Amino acid sequence: MTPILPDGRRLILASTSPFRRELLERLGLPFATRAPDADETPLPHETAEALVARLAEAKARAVAPHEPGTLIIGSDQVAVLDGDILGKPGDHERAKRQLQRASGRTVRFLTGLCLLDSDSGRLQVDTIPFHVTFRSLSTRQIERYLHREQPYQCAGSFKSEGLGIALFANMQGNDPNSLIGLPLIRLVHMLEAEGVGVL
Repeated sequence: MTPILPDGRRLILASTSPFRRELLERLGLPFATRAPDADETPLPHETAEALVARLAEAKARAVAPHEPGTLIIGSDQVAVLDGDILGKPGDHERAKRQLQRASGRTVRFLTGLCLLDSDSGRLQVDTIPFHVTFRSLSTRQIERYLHREQPYQCAGSFKSEGLGIALFANMQGNDPNSLIGLPLIRLVHMLEAEGVGVL
């Protein structure tokens, strides 16, 4: 049974990501997680901004029919370089190519965030940008990083909460948590708009 918020509703994170779960735990609210069954295929000519907003909402909506009386958090993230969406690499070679391409350049990360009230259908959706400038990386540095951290399920091929921070020259954005996959600053405002105070 999902833990209860003070107002009687429950909070669900529509994600199986351990990184998002760990971030949400920082807010000290009781919550449960549920895997969303959502098709993450981009639509033809869909912008990165539209994609992450749509998928964040789709993940929350996929969970809603199974979880009455809940606030559901959906989130999705992509990296963008030269207008191309860089998704999760999935394997070593793709991750190596992503990091070689990003070396010495600035990559824009977009995180879609959605908070859905499963009973009323009230919906809040936002897209939070974050920019990362990578150091000029040698092939040896990239290989050493990938062998040590194996970030093959991470957009952009790194874990900023781990050794991936050593890849960066600069970071710019309002919420560093968005780079890990869950923009907590914006989420706190969304929760407060639903009557759930974090403090």
